[in-house]
Amino acid sequence: MNTLRETLRELASTLRDRPDEIVLDVGAGGELLVARIRLVATLLLMLMPVINLLTGGGVDESLAGFAGTGLGTLLAWLWLILARRKRRYSWLPFVTSASDISMETLVLVLIALQSPAASLNTVIVWSCYPLSIFATALRNDGRVTLLAGLLAIVQYGTLALWVFANAHGQPLVSPGYGEVSVSNQAQRMILLLVTTLLTAVVVYRIQRLVLQSGTDTLTGLPNRSWLMHRVPRLLESAQRDQRSVALAIIDLDQFKRINDRHGHPVGDQALRHVVTVLGDALADGETLMRVGGEEFVLTLPHSMGPAWERMESLRQRVADTPMQLGDAEGGGRPDAERLSITLSAGLASYPADGTDMSALLKRADQRLIVAKRGGRNRVVARA
Repeated sequence: MNTLRETLRELASTLRDRPDEIVLDVGAGGELLVARIRLVATLLLMLMPVINLLTGGGVDESLAGFAGTGLGTLLAWLWLILARRKRRYSWLPFVTSASDISMETLVLVLIALQSPAASLNTVIVWSCYPLSIFATALRNDGRVTLLAGLLAIVQYGTLALWVFANAHGQPLVSPGYGEVSVSNQAQRMILLLVTTLLTAVVVYRIQRLVLQSGTDTLTGLPNRSWLMHRVPRLLESAQRDQRSVALAIIDLDQFKRINDRHGHPVGDQALRHVVTVLGDALADGETLMRVGGEEFVLTLPHSMGPAWERMESLRQRVADTPMQLGDAEGGGRPDAERLSITLSAGLASYPADGTDMSALLKRADQRLIVAKRGGRNRVVARA
């Protein structure tokens, strides 16, 4: 029971909060995929009013379908253009999802103006609601799913209330769609709610899998996979805003000696110790990633001078905070041996040392080698 409660609490938090950057990066690809599918779908949907007209459907209903799908196609072109741009618009998934739901409601409203019963009993148009809600799973953002689901429920519910209110107690009947019942409309509302909840769970599972693939299991830090997604975005943002960004490659000194002398559990404890010491001192905009055994990458929103000063203060903080030997979870007795740990770092800055991640990592690694050869426990920014 406690496990279920914790899972539901985590699910609610995941769907409410802004996703991690790597999740949003994957979601940006999903937004582009949805944009392409949307354009193809709207083009295909334009055939439906034609089919309806050729098979004996009403002219007014067909015209409403043409109007809705025509406007939807124009919007689909616009959303595809924005989704294909290299700059990622954080608002785009929310706007496109709301647009999809609202377009479906608009088509139903146009139908309702001609045949109220048809607007509430049509299956084809209504089915676009759950399809649009399901499509939000590709954005990897639970907030988008909840927005789409809430809009669908509110808009369709409002339409149904309006149609029933204007019926003045008279039966709502259409020759092609039958009689409208309150029970049927209530079932549709429940289906929209279930669709939203089911899609939200799918989004939650996708986010968990993506985060696990981008998280180091030992330290809980972002890993190399996260680095490959995050740093290029960071450099694009720096280029757009014309600002500097520094990147440091950090390596723990004599780490192999710690493993050989004290064993791998103590080595793991040392890694977590350094991560804790550094993590407690990191400021906004500074991100630490573990990319190898004892190797880390730190991004700093500074030019080279301030970045060196910042990295030097972090190096000193680690050197001044020895680790108390104990169990693998980091505990220990007050009289236990204390192990001093130091680190070396090489710095590179954008755009002075390179304009892409590969160039910056290469230059920072060269300077890390200089720091190691110079005696370790130092930060090198010029070499």
